[in-house]
Amino acid sequence: MMKDNQSSVSEFLLLGLPIRIGQQSVFFALFLGMYLTTVLGNLLIILLIKLDSRLHTPMYFFLSHLAFSDISMSSVTVPKMLMNMHTQQQCIPYVGCISQLYFFLVFGGLDNLLLAIMAYDRYVAICHPLHYTTIVKKELCVLLVAGSWIISCGNALLHTVLIVQLSFCANNVITHFFCELSVLLKLSCSDISLNELVIFTEGGMLLFLPLAIVLGSYIRIGTIILKAPSTKRLLKAFSTCGSHLLVVSLYFGTLAGVYFLSSSWDSKDITAAVMYTVVTPMLNPFIYSLRNRGIKQALECLSTGLKNLICQ
Repeated sequence: MMKDNQSSVSEFLLLGLPIRIGQQSVFFALFLGMYLTTVLGNLLIILLIKLDSRLHTPMYFFLSHLAFSDISMSSVTVPKMLMNMHTQQQCIPYVGCISQLYFFLVFGGLDNLLLAIMAYDRYVAICHPLHYTTIVKKELCVLLVAGSWIISCGNALLHTVLIVQLSFCANNVITHFFCELSVLLKLSCSDISLNELVIFTEGGMLLFLPLAIVLGSYIRIGTIILKAPSTKRLLKAFSTCGSHLLVVSLYFGTLAGVYFLSSSWDSKDITAAVMYTVVTPMLNPFIYSLRNRGIKQALECLSTGLKNLICQ
């Protein structure tokens, strides 16, 4: 079936963002700058966590994987978009499109699961501080991250296998800047009922279950704090959870805002995709570095070490 698909449709056309031709260079420079900021910022977070022994804790272990996932998420879609904008060639091979879809689903699912794990980590740190080290052990952290990778890869593989079973006939124009699952389903001339069923069941669980864990964790944290409110306790909770809460609000809040406030379904898809593939991964390093004392201290130590090395 895959060979039949490739013989009928050997490539797709990515229309990209709805930008006027005269504005292409401006948006190219803008998105290139945002992508480089995403890569460099998240690489810096990973480097700081690797080099500073004070950051070898569960929270920063999860954060390093989130930073890697953010880099990968942007790298799956943005470079191809930039190349198309620069060369004005919008073609993507069938195999390249399917590969892009697979890796986008992997890192999109991984982001959701990591945010949920980090919310649980913050819940244990606030609500069970005396038992934190016995509950959130290194073995559990590795198991949670490994499980997230396995679930994300399995989910992406399932959707990819189902999509390659479909036939694509005459229409090969993708009204998006990357090969997004729902757009590909619209182009298929096969029965997509099974694909839609999997999206609404297994795919929905991968989105709403992590969101439920995040909301449940923070509702529980809020309940515990309100039972015995104090300025010291509030400040401790904010310093512990502030960065993660901002990232979660940005990630899920922008998606909800785009889908509920936008009037056009096409603009919803594209705007939401830009938010969670370009904007959110770029802002995450700034949120964690500006609101996190450990990251700031590690950055200061790294800067001091580099200055001393240069002076020598």
